Amino acid sequence: MKKIEKIGVQIPEILLPKQGIDLSKWAVIACDQYTSQPDYWTEVERIVGGSPSTYHLILPEVILGTEAEKARIPHIQSSMKSYLEGDIFRMFDGMVYVERTIEGKTRHGLMLCLDLECYDFSKGSRSLVRASEGTIIERLPPRMRIREGAVLELPHILVLIDDPQKTVIEPLARHASQFPVVYDFDLMLGSGHLTGRFIDDPDLERGVTAAIESLADPQCFQQKYGVGTEQAVLLFAVGDGNHSLATAKAIWEMIKSQVGMDHPARYAMVEIENVHDEGLAFEPIHRVLFDVRQDLVQAMQAFYQGPVRYTRLDGCEEMVAVVQNQKGPSHRVGLVKGDVYGVVEIAQPGSNLPVGSLQPFLDDFLKRGGASKIDYVHGEDITCELASHPGNVGFYLPAMDKSELFRTVILDGALPRKTFSMGEAHEKRFYMECRKIV
Repeated sequence: MKKIEKIGVQIPEILLPKQGIDLSKWAVIACDQYTSQPDYWTEVERIVGGSPSTYHLILPEVILGTEAEKARIPHIQSSMKSYLEGDIFRMFDGMVYVERTIEGKTRHGLMLCLDLECYDFSKGSRSLVRASEGTIIERLPPRMRIREGAVLELPHILVLIDDPQKTVIEPLARHASQFPVVYDFDLMLGSGHLTGRFIDDPDLERGVTAAIESLADPQCFQQKYGVGTEQAVLLFAVGDGNHSLATAKAIWEMIKSQVGMDHPARYAMVEIENVHDEGLAFEPIHRVLFDVRQDLVQAMQAFYQGPVRYTRLDGCEEMVAVVQNQKGPSHRVGLVKGDVYGVVEIAQPGSNLPVGSLQPFLDDFLKRGGASKIDYVHGEDITCELASHPGNVGFYLPAMDKSELFRTVILDGALPRKTFSMGEAHEKRFYMECRKIV
């Protein structure tokens, strides 16, 4: 395996299903999607049945905290071993170039391994690889229980580079027809089409790593972001799957003194995407509170130092327009309860982003018993649908400008958790590639 230590990259040995395996059943969506929609995962289970599938290798978070969770982890670990022993994989020693097409948009990615020694998910991190959003430490233990006994890793992690000149991934797109196709199929449940091509040209591989090295050049970095030498280079920002990467980091820190620094668990496989890819959209992640027991507007007025004003609106469309068109220093957040729509305006926000102003209130509200739980959901439709149930309340948030992501993380540190999503739920990464970590 090739390592380029100064940019924290390893060229992976990728495992893919052998020909003859139904890939439309093999690939399933990221485990942290549809957590309030169990019917989605019931349908996935029905489609997959007993066929070889990454469904048998993951823990859908919809079952967290249930009896099914306890039985699932040994099933995952035994399935991984049986798949390896059953010789269902073929190996590719090198990069895989990925195209995901859905709803007329195509995203372009590249499978690489990142060095966990170059990754720090704490808010004040100065590492080469950083979390773009806050990490919820409480979410790591179930993932750690899986990875501790795992022989394989399956990434749903999407890591961003800030490459406005399009020097890393886009040259591969121009040569895509020259590469051998290793998978090409429709994803289940209307999630588009996935194509993977093996990069078998050493010159192009060297061109990719050289372009990444250029992005990591300290002088170029300082000029791009207008910062001084005190700012350490940020090369890779974790866009999706930060808790999975944080899990890999936590396990690596636990075992590295026993296994040595050349162990495969030192690295984690991810898909790299360019934040400037036209097919990549940043979508807001909304909030839904369940079993709300207190008046939310009154609680918000008591929580914030400045004035908080609630305005009732005629419907969802008007609410979305008012939130998205906000100008000035105050923050607006949509509020949905049953069939009632409104907007809460926070006059003196405590953050640069509306989500940063809202999340501390929600954390405090839950801590004081104002609601039983919270979920983070994609799309205004599901937000309003869940908020229509008795006792539930939805919060609708605006999207952030993706072009400001790197500068914000460099200057302010990790954003509030669940600030943005790289696409809606059905656009999330599907598990496809595997890699041995033992």
